Amino acid sequence: MAHTINDKKKLLARVRRIKGQSAALENSLETETGCMAILQQIAAIKGAVNGLMREVLEGHIREHLGSEDITSEQRKEEIEEVILILKSYLK
Repeated sequence: MAHTINDKKKLLARVRRIKGQSAALENSLETETGCMAILQQIAAIKGAVNGLMREVLEGHIREHLGSEDITSEQRKEEIEEVILILKSYLK
C-alpha cells in the first residue's frame, strides 16, 4: 500500500471532491432541479470516481505488479485479484 500512502494527500483531495459532488447531487434532487442538471452531476461523479480508480489502479500496478521483489506466483495472484476487482468495477 505504499503508493496510497505516498499519494494520500492527492487521493484524499479526489475523495473530498467526490463527496462534495455527491452532496450537490443530493441537494439537487431534494430541490427538484431539472433532469439535465442532475444527469450532468451524475456524469461528473462517475468521471471523478473513474479518475480515482485509475489513479489507485495505476499505482498498484506500478508498485506491486511491476516490482522485482515478488515471485512469479505472487504476481499471478495479484493479477487475478486485480482482474476480479476490475470485473466488479466494470459491471
